[in-house]
Amino acid sequence: MDLFPLARPFASLIEPETAHRLTIRALRLGLAPRQREPDPASLAIDLFGLHFENPVGIAAGFDKNGEVPDAMLALGMGFAEVGTVTPRPQSGNPRPRVFRLPLHRAVINRLGFNNEGHEALKKRLLARRGRPGIVGVNIGANKDAADRIADYEAGIRAFDGLASYFTVNISSPNTPGLRALQGKAELAGLVARVLAARRTDRARPTPVLLKIAPDLVAEELADIAEVALAEGLDGLIVSNTTIAREGLISGVHANETGGLSGAPLFEMSTSVLRDMYRLTKGRLPMIGVGGIGSGDDAYEKIRAGASLVQLYSALAYDGPALVARIKRDLAARLAADGFAHLKDAVGADVKF
Repeated sequence: MDLFPLARPFASLIEPETAHRLTIRALRLGLAPRQREPDPASLAIDLFGLHFENPVGIAAGFDKNGEVPDAMLALGMGFAEVGTVTPRPQSGNPRPRVFRLPLHRAVINRLGFNNEGHEALKKRLLARRGRPGIVGVNIGANKDAADRIADYEAGIRAFDGLASYFTVNISSPNTPGLRALQGKAELAGLVARVLAARRTDRARPTPVLLKIAPDLVAEELADIAEVALAEGLDGLIVSNTTIAREGLISGVHANETGGLSGAPLFEMSTSVLRDMYRLTKGRLPMIGVGGIGSGDDAYEKIRAGASLVQLYSALAYDGPALVARIKRDLAARLAADGFAHLKDAVGADVKF
């Protein structure tokens, strides 16, 4: 039984960040539904040397400190991404720093990489070692780091062997100057150092993905594609939150600073996804993020070039039952269009 519709009116009265903490606590206590039926075989896909039972994952930011990845997997997610985590704990920006925009099914946040740091996350990942399920680690840099790239290298070293994959997050708008690392020269140096930090005693190095912003212009996207291919990145995540506010109706929170996520981000992030798939000629696996709230949304991301998708903001409005609905509807859309397997639909709408 889906009790979220009954709880939603009460949850909406609670300050967003407090509501989120209560959600994490409930998940830690096991107060969440569990998937009972196996996923349709058409939704399975192999990427990065990993087998995903389905392409729907929880995006970074939901579980910054790695407290509930197994709860999210039990809910029916095909994978979970924890973080963003920085070497040292940091409190982030002053509160309030998370704002709901229910009229738009959106959220604005300016959290600023608030997290408990490498050591706390490492203890939790060590404790779950040996359990099934794909858990990626999203790594970032401390706000006051003298050498931010060194912080990313430290993230690789801290979690290599514990993370199923890494996401290098240089696209958050809430750490001043961080997005400058998306410039061509800066990015090439970052990627080279991060990839070199991986362990060499493994049969297959841990995959490293780059998470980019949706606010980049055509030249910047072309530069990122060139560097990603030249340096040997394993994939891209498209995209992070946006600093744009086009289409928002003025309201009490519409003009708050920070990154906008949710439904208004869908078209922008999907357009960037499509561009990056075209620029890389389909050679780099991509995870589509931004505004997904239905199976139709997930299917559009896949046809635009995503092999996997991630959710976050829509869960705040629709609750955990959304995961099963997206998978069911996605499988139906694949079948209706004659695709036996998810991989056959990836990039179907993109012309090279």
